[in-house]
Amino acid sequence: MFTGIIEGLGEVVNITREGENTHITLTCPFTHELKVDQSLAHNGVCLTVVAIDGDTYTVTAIKETLEKSNTGKLTVGDPVNLERAMVANGRFDGHVVQGHVDQVGECISLQEENGSWTYTFRYNPKGNITVEKGSITVNGVSLTVVNSLDGQFSVCIIPYTKAHTNFNTLKVGDAVNLEFDIVGKYVQRLMAAMQNQA
Repeated sequence: MFTGIIEGLGEVVNITREGENTHITLTCPFTHELKVDQSLAHNGVCLTVVAIDGDTYTVTAIKETLEKSNTGKLTVGDPVNLERAMVANGRFDGHVVQGHVDQVGECISLQEENGSWTYTFRYNPKGNITVEKGSITVNGVSLTVVNSLDGQFSVCIIPYTKAHTNFNTLKVGDAVNLEFDIVGKYVQRLMAAMQNQA
């Protein structure tokens, strides 16, 4: 379980493919605090630490993860938003984030707003929705929807978020990982089931 509050930026230092799996080695500010078998969200994707070597650690992404997220597009040198699993006695600053990406969206607009930035994303609305002032996770960052349309939404980014996440390198055309609000997903599924029974 995560909250979408990014702890730090990691950097990809090596990528190795083995069969349908991809091993990704990164460095990050808190590598020395990690342990093997620990869950860590990478751009919102929950991956397990499988090895630690000095100031680097390695995670493995399977075919399913590579197909449903932007993890397979990572290259050496890329910045990655990182968040460790929520601690039971900590404050819940973001929203409920599972680390299970629903789909990949695309940044279609970026506009500076005199001190903040508005990013607009396009996505496949089949099976997923956003609501005005609802929660959305973009590359693992918990954000508030400010413009909810069918297959499109916008979020506003403050300077702190831009400086401390990989939003500082995000540009129009980039693919992003999207995890939609879990409550909204359950409500949508229940409503669809009720309509089918009617």
